[in-house]
This record gives sequence, C-alpha cells and structure tokens, in this order.
Amino acid sequence: MEGESLTNKMINIPADLKGKYSIIGLAYSKKSEDALKTWFEPAYYQFIHKPDKPSLFAGNYDVHVYFVPMFTGAKRPAYKAVMKKVRKTIDEKLLPYVLFYKGELKKYKKELNFKGKDVPYFFIIDGDGKIIHTTSGRYTDAKMSDITDYIEDSWK
Repeated sequence: MEGESLTNKMINIPADLKGKYSIIGLAYSKKSEDALKTWFEPAYYQFIHKPDKPSLFAGNYDVHVYFVPMFTGAKRPAYKAVMKKVRKTIDEKLLPYVLFYKGELKKYKKELNFKGKDVPYFFIIDGDGKIIHTTSGRYTDAKMSDITDYIEDSWK
C-alpha cells in the first residue's frame, strides 16, 4: 500500500518500514475515520513524542506509526480536497504520520480481514513486514496497553 503523508512524502507499506516495528491504523469510512482520530494524540505521546527531559514513565519506542484514511470507490475524487482541508485543521505535529491512500479496497478487505466499515483497524507489523497483531475500534487504554505489551514482548 502506498500513501501520501500530509507533508507530501510517499510511503510504501511495508517496503519503506523494513527493519522497524510499525503500527498502522486504517479507516475507510467517515465513521471509522472519526474513530481513527481518537488514536492520534494517545499514539503520538506513547510512541512518537520524545520528552525534553528523560522520564521513568516516558515511552522509549523506536517504531513507525501511521494513520491511513483510505479513499476508495466514489470517495477517490475527494482525495486532494480532503487532504488539503485536513492539513489545515490537524495538529502540525501529526502531519508526517497521517497518510492518505487512494485506490482499491477489495484486496485489503479480504487480506486484512476487515469485518465492518465503521471501525478503524490497527496492525502491528514486525521489521520484516509481517503482521503480528491486530485490533480494531476506537481508542481505549486497554487496547493501547495490549499494543505496548505486544511490542515489548516481541522485542524480548
């Protein structure tokens, strides 16, 4: 899957992510995109943000994180207009981590086992590009805890 970041960088998943664990969130409907947004801040502060001062409780993760709204079917023509709007309204610190995908959905629905269109799907991908864990839905502390536990256990 290739996506364009809000900083206009093209990212190919999983080819450009080799060698590092990655957390990828995918959404392909308005409702799922709204639920995907509930993950932005918690994931940013858990996995991306580097505190000014070292802290015992600060996450020390070296992972890629991308949130991917998928523009498929009839939504494809809106891709650039929505991208431009989101670029103006989203917190600047998140711009490199939101990728816009434009293309087909059918193969992803089948291969990634999407059950419903109204929830986002999250995948942990290992350094070799293999999916090692999945979850779906709005953000919860329990889901974040599962993701961090899974990453930490995989590194051991």
